[in-house]
Amino acid sequence: MFYWISWSIWVYLTFILKKDNSYRRRLTTALLLVIILSNIHFPFWRFEINISGLFLLIICYTAISGEKRKTIIYFYICSFIVSIAYVTFHLFEIFDPIWLIFKKEWMVGICIGYLSILLEKTVRGRLLIIISGTMQGEILYAYILSRYEFPYQIGSFAYLDACALTAALLLGWSCIEKFASFFENYFNIIEKEKQKLS
Repeated sequence: MFYWISWSIWVYLTFILKKDNSYRRRLTTALLLVIILSNIHFPFWRFEINISGLFLLIICYTAISGEKRKTIIYFYICSFIVSIAYVTFHLFEIFDPIWLIFKKEWMVGICIGYLSILLEKTVRGRLLIIISGTMQGEILYAYILSRYEFPYQIGSFAYLDACALTAALLLGWSCIEKFASFFENYFNIIEKEKQKLS
């Protein structure tokens, strides 16, 4: 799922998005690096860390650091909320797996995506808090499991699948929001023209 969604987004950014978009080159390069690094991991202390997950976290921190102080604090709080939700979901999965109604990736994607929609208005902000929050949640979850001697790879393909699916759901929701605002403006214009004629 991670490769399918990532390549689809990369193809869109490379061939369909307007060439004059300022974010286009940076996004395509970052996404290509995430795909390339997705199969590389290294041991650190008691953990096994996937480089692409760490790379995503560094990108998010770099993007957030360029904001104003109040915005940085707000992003930190939002990503902390997402981290706690992510860890709680995975702990519930271990202790009470009966409540998982359908595939875990879809449930995580829907829950985290909905949470980001509630917390942030812009697509960029939503993606930043999703990626930073879930990756921080991965680190916290791995730490909790290490206390009980359970092995866990931070930023594994399961994480990348859930993260890619969440991003895809979020982008789909943003498209629906844009279409809704377009139709609302269109019908408002028609209504005003009718009022002028009458």
